[in-house]
Amino acid sequence: MMTDLPLDQVRTLLAVVDEGTFDAAAAALHVTPSAISQRVKALEQRTGRVLLLRTKPVRPTESGEVLVRLARQVARLERDAYEELGLSGTGEPTRVSVAVNADSLATWFLRVLTRVPEELRLYFELRREDEDHTAALLREGVVMAAVTSSPDPVPGCSVRSLGRMRYLPVAAPGFAARHLDGPLEQVLLDLPMVAFDRRDDFQDGFVRRLTRGRSSASPLRHYVPTSEGFVETVAAGLGWGLVPEAQAEPLLREGRLVELAPGRTVDVPLYWQQWKLDSPALAQVAEAVTAAAAQALRV
Repeated sequence: MMTDLPLDQVRTLLAVVDEGTFDAAAAALHVTPSAISQRVKALEQRTGRVLLLRTKPVRPTESGEVLVRLARQVARLERDAYEELGLSGTGEPTRVSVAVNADSLATWFLRVLTRVPEELRLYFELRREDEDHTAALLREGVVMAAVTSSPDPVPGCSVRSLGRMRYLPVAAPGFAARHLDGPLEQVLLDLPMVAFDRRDDFQDGFVRRLTRGRSSASPLRHYVPTSEGFVETVAAGLGWGLVPEAQAEPLLREGRLVELAPGRTVDVPLYWQQWKLDSPALAQVAEAVTAAAAQALRV
């Protein structure tokens, strides 16, 4: 029950996680480091669990993540309640933290910001993360909502389908002319490629499907950690890659890119997950996200 978890202790835990150290949390809350330590220890005793890893910076344990998420949700509800009661007084805008994958940011998500009514005075903190990993930020309580590839809701969150982002395997014309001299499933095993970062196995998955699981893409790869930079690297002829349809089509029309396998595309389903809160701010953002996705993504 909420009465069993003193909110001052829960807020203190959040401050330690956000600030990174007990001393920094003490400065932020205008108390002594000893008081911070005592509150955290009391909360750990009350829950019977270790809540923090005393590293630098401090990190929450799995149990700690649950309480950090609770603290952020309580803070969100308090702000909404104050605004509805006309008690906010500060006139401060509302921050909405969202995790978004790089390709969505580069192609359609920023339109969301223009769809949110200006009178709500929302400002956004966007955290860029791969769509396979955005749910982790929700689970940790770092963000309120996320564009994710997972249809399975994070505990305490709702989920709705947004649509499918289509990707095309493409390369620069000169690159294709030099290297495509045999069956694609064989050529790609040695063909230089572009990947987002070392966690990105998207191109590998495409090759595995072509080869029925027998092989992955070539180890010859460039790592380019921005969506726009990724596309430009492919168009510059340094390697092939899977590029979002919205980014590839203009370059295909201009002749800067060619499809490696016409008709072979990869669709990635995207979902919107958010905290289960009766929050007007989150509700408005969800409506804007759904509307923007309906125009940009495939059904």
